[in-house]
Amino acid sequence: MKHIFSSTFIVGSLMLISSGQVMAEGDTQTQIDAIKGALPKFAVPMREVGDRFQNMYFAAKGGNWALAAYMSKYMDKALNPAKVTKPEEYMTWRKFYDGGFVPVNTAIQAKDMKAFDAAFKETITKCNNCHAMMDYGFIQVVKQDKPADVGIEYKLSSEPGAVPK
Repeated sequence: MKHIFSSTFIVGSLMLISSGQVMAEGDTQTQIDAIKGALPKFAVPMREVGDRFQNMYFAAKGGNWALAAYMSKYMDKALNPAKVTKPEEYMTWRKFYDGGFVPVNTAIQAKDMKAFDAAFKETITKCNNCHAMMDYGFIQVVKQDKPADVGIEYKLSSEPGAVPK
């Protein structure tokens, strides 16, 4: 899994701080704007969302329900930079995850693969409808044949409640 946000934020922040420009020049608002400009907007964290969403399917299919729950939890948190960089788009995400994604999370907690599979497929439709609504209809989510991250054991029996808080 690529941790694009973390790497981008850390590298960007270090570059800004080490250059001395953020701390030495301009007023506080200029500094805030420079830091905000270093944060990923929506597309970069959304890439992580997509990877985690795909991985979630293979975790559930393999009975690794804790991994499926973990992927969902951090899929949601991946978009936190958008709270600052794209607040309107973030609110669309918030409504989607807190509302439209509930059937996926409910199926994970119930360890119900049949319900999960149906909710996963419906979520793909919801994602594509949302993309179209936001003028990104050229981005069409499909169910992959293999997980985005092949370096994880998906076939490991686990409980969805085993994810640390």
